[in-house]
Amino acid sequence: MGQIYAALTRLFERHRIVFWYDAKRELRAEFEALALPGVEKIELRNNQFGVKHRILRQEPRQKFLLYHAGPPPADADNWLLDVQLAHAEFRADQAALWLAELGLGFEFASLAADHAEFFRSARRRQALRQTLQAGDTAGQIRLKMLAICANAEPRLDEVLEALLGELAEGREEKIRLVQRAGLAGFLWQQVERAYGYTSPAPGVRDFAIELFKSCYAAGLGEPARLGNDAVVFMRRWKNTVSHQTAFETLSADCSAILGIENDLHGRELGSLVELDLFEAIERKILGDLIGAVAQRTLAPAAVEQIVRRRRQSHWQPRYQHLVETIDHAARFLAGLDTLDLTVRSLEDGVAQYSRTWYAFDQHYRKCIHHANRAGQPTLLAPLLDQVEKRYSNHFLLKLNNAWQAQVDACTRWDAPGVRLQQTFYESQVGSFLRKGNKVFVVISDALRYEVADELLRLIRQEDRYEATLEPALAMLPSFTQLGMAALLPHQRLAIAPDGASVLVDGVSSQGTEQRRKILEQASAGKATAIQAADLLRLGKEESRARIRDYDAVYVYHNRIDATGDKRETEGQVFEAVEATLEELVRIVKKLANANANNILVTADHGFIYQNQVLDDSDFAAEEPQGQEIVQRNRRFVLGHGLRETGSFKKLTGPAAGRADDLELLLPKSINRLRVSGAGSRYVHGGAALQEVVIPVLQINKKRQSDLGQVSIEILRSAGTTITTGQLGVTFYQSEAVADKLQPRTLRAGIYTAAGQLISDRHELRFDSAAENPRERETVVRFVLTSQAEAANNQEVVLRLEEAVPDTSHYREYRSARYLLRRSFASDFEM
Repeated sequence: MGQIYAALTRLFERHRIVFWYDAKRELRAEFEALALPGVEKIELRNNQFGVKHRILRQEPRQKFLLYHAGPPPADADNWLLDVQLAHAEFRADQAALWLAELGLGFEFASLAADHAEFFRSARRRQALRQTLQAGDTAGQIRLKMLAICANAEPRLDEVLEALLGELAEGREEKIRLVQRAGLAGFLWQQVERAYGYTSPAPGVRDFAIELFKSCYAAGLGEPARLGNDAVVFMRRWKNTVSHQTAFETLSADCSAILGIENDLHGRELGSLVELDLFEAIERKILGDLIGAVAQRTLAPAAVEQIVRRRRQSHWQPRYQHLVETIDHAARFLAGLDTLDLTVRSLEDGVAQYSRTWYAFDQHYRKCIHHANRAGQPTLLAPLLDQVEKRYSNHFLLKLNNAWQAQVDACTRWDAPGVRLQQTFYESQVGSFLRKGNKVFVVISDALRYEVADELLRLIRQEDRYEATLEPALAMLPSFTQLGMAALLPHQRLAIAPDGASVLVDGVSSQGTEQRRKILEQASAGKATAIQAADLLRLGKEESRARIRDYDAVYVYHNRIDATGDKRETEGQVFEAVEATLEELVRIVKKLANANANNILVTADHGFIYQNQVLDDSDFAAEEPQGQEIVQRNRRFVLGHGLRETGSFKKLTGPAAGRADDLELLLPKSINRLRVSGAGSRYVHGGAALQEVVIPVLQINKKRQSDLGQVSIEILRSAGTTITTGQLGVTFYQSEAVADKLQPRTLRAGIYTAAGQLISDRHELRFDSAAENPRERETVVRFVLTSQAEAANNQEVVLRLEEAVPDTSHYREYRSARYLLRRSFASDFEM
């Protein structure tokens, strides 16, 4: 009785009049006991004409349940046939009850009969009822039933994504339910119509294999069994974050089945660049690219284009360090081809290093860092071998040999026109203090110039931060104690007689506490010092309170030198640089949030680092000699009566800008001295450009936003008519990416005038820093779907859209209109 009541109630939600034919004359008691609110019950017993007059004329708004004991009369004898056809009929068999529960008429009886297993579940019936809409066809209802079985949205592509996901997990519950519900035939019929897939034994795994096979062939420009819509489906599935694991699992499975690795052996690099269906493709491209860069068989612009495409590959997170290794190696090697390392004076050497030459140290550092993270030493060996040899022999050694000639010629350690490290407090800090402005100084141990250049870019990429970078010349020897002392307020600097510490106006400057006292003494208590780790531990209000009462605050940071100066960890120094950059950005933001508007970042010295194992030629040819050696370092010697030879440059204390009588010997160029227990790949203390050109980075925080994004244009040199199933479009990035002009990410697709997507959709990142405009062009190939057929001979729109921040919505950025005029027959050939 409850089922009958519920079914009739649902029918009356949609219909005013419901007919009930009790064909077996066994439900009269239920009819008589039935009480439906607002519904009049009438039994049909040769009273049809009167009933018709009543329900249509007398009470046209009243709901009626018309019961007849027996089967329906023949249509020719049915006086109420027109009313019955216009309204609803109720039947009390199980299939009819299901239909009635869903509010469906008997024209859908085959649904219940053909898919009884689906309807036996009350949960599934409830889920279906919530999705039904007036006007749904039997096909639309079957698709909704299919979606419920697959736990997906009622779209064929989403149903397939759910089934592929289940296949990737090694489960079969969803597809088995589809089969039990009698929906498998409908599923594969729809897949054939949408994608052209046919098989004597259709199945999810068989479809997956054909999907990968056809998309691979289409990407290579070869014949494929499946149509364009399959390519579009693959791209959408592959690029959806929630499906990435399933895609990668099935990609590996299909790659093995299809023998992709064997097939790739005969493929040229250029034919694969746009593909990322299989991880094997990524490995093939990167392997070939490594060989091409190492052997110098590919033009730099071509390498850059391939690298940009790999950065947008599906496999980029897995291979990003490999890609970045290749990129920096290629830039380093290409730049060396035209590099002039002539040094005309100390001033010229500093100027050229700070303008151009530092970038080679930076590319080398980034290359080695990413190579260490990539974890592919065998694959990278040919390329890294080239980089190491050319860095050591053609850049580092050659540059510092040229620089050494100027060092040898100098009688005083001074470069006209270049800031000296020992004038930092007076000229840099003092310029703020004399104007009544507060200043905050961050000193990062061994922050060499090229690292500060990267920090400059990171800071400038932050909104409302402006920064400038200029070089200064570090004192000699370029070691921590002297460099730290030189940055403090002072009249005289002297290395202590034992060479272990540096005296500032006669006071030891060893350690943060001593430096704090020197600052306080020079500023009448208005300057102080703090360790970076202590500052970072403070909360916002605590940090404000900590620095509020001071006009100058020195923040001491030490990660690079702490790592590089130990033999056990010197090989990790480039990783320490990466950590330093992240920490310095945090420190700058911390200070800015504590109301610091003027921030200076500098260093005590730089460093040399060579990743390869050194040989005998990297060490001085002779040992230092003299009356007394007070301190011996890998890159300098302090003492008395020291002997200058062809292997060493000698300077007295005053000639080096110090007020002590210790003499200094510096191994020439990049040569080291052997020191027991010390590492030798990471060194400082000498006069190499990498050691003595230190950064002075000045940072200010603005009140207004100053970030922008590059502009993108659509170039339509190929015309405005689409005549094939594909459209190639060139997008032009109007400006090169810069610190304050950031990359732009857009999505692009072709739409009808009504807004329906009729092509694949591409996520595009425009991030080129190339100065050559042609290198900022990106060509994208759009593949039309079968839905484009309905828009033939109509105007369609290529639309670039940009995400609305912090939402799931997009807004139009650029658009271009095309006339779609083509034959679609070729799209459906098998």
